[in-house]
Amino acid sequence: VDVKYLFMVSFYSSKSKGDQPLGFLNKTKKWENKKKRALSTAENYVKNIVNNYISRGSSVKTPCGYDSDVFSLFMSGFKYKDTDDQGRSWSEILSDLCSTKPMDRLLCGDVGFGKTEVAVRAAFVALCSNKSVAVVAPTTILTQQLYRCFSDRLSSFGFSCFAVSRLSKNSSLNVDLFLSGGPSVIVGTHSIVRNDLVLKKVGLLIVDEEHRFGVEDKERVFSLNSSVDYLSMSATPIPRSLQFSLSNVRDISTMLTPPISRKPVIVNVLKYSYPFLKNIISSELSRGGQVFI
Repeated sequence: VDVKYLFMVSFYSSKSKGDQPLGFLNKTKKWENKKKRALSTAENYVKNIVNNYISRGSSVKTPCGYDSDVFSLFMSGFKYKDTDDQGRSWSEILSDLCSTKPMDRLLCGDVGFGKTEVAVRAAFVALCSNKSVAVVAPTTILTQQLYRCFSDRLSSFGFSCFAVSRLSKNSSLNVDLFLSGGPSVIVGTHSIVRNDLVLKKVGLLIVDEEHRFGVEDKERVFSLNSSVDYLSMSATPIPRSLQFSLSNVRDISTMLTPPISRKPVIVNVLKYSYPFLKNIISSELSRGGQVFI
């Protein structure tokens, strides 16, 4: 294609695995038919998503109950003071949970600004209202971190937490226990999003690092469970999520206030050096700080 016609070239990704066969410029009929099929598939996919949102918009859910005394007891396990943004974000999420309209909220904030703590509180309120919770993360390491965090805060109140990932023992058994038991939390990777029974059971779905998941994965739950409360978290949301929030399809809560004693970020672009990296990580940990790699 001549350089001046580069605007006519665009990326196309097919679901079929393996190499895509090349087309022929002289067989225009074949190309047109292939193009029509691709457009038809895309249109059907978009229509399905639109129908899910229409169904979700008319859905009415059972609102969560809120007992201030029980919640105060739960909050006694949080040893830090909320930032202004953290407190405001939690108030907005609590209002969503106690509403009859299903929650669809994006929680946006930098690493270490307290998004996970807000998610744990949302899970606690849902569990106290006899609703199960699913927490989805993109990696096995993050899944283990979230599992420990949720388990530490919730287990003392009698709620069970189950982990499902490559690093978890008896993952299939954990899924069975989650499905057969009462209100509980299941934390896992993509496999949770692809389990119909799990998605149908949960009353609250929390997606961490939501920009790491495909559109189809995130939208699938709405086709199976239109009244589910949905909370997504990200430090760098994808443009689609931001557009949804700006157009009022999805609500957004932003956490811009760093925690007390959080030091400002100093940016340096350096050549990779293991000894240097080890030194700055040791320095940060020795002062009681956090490191995100």
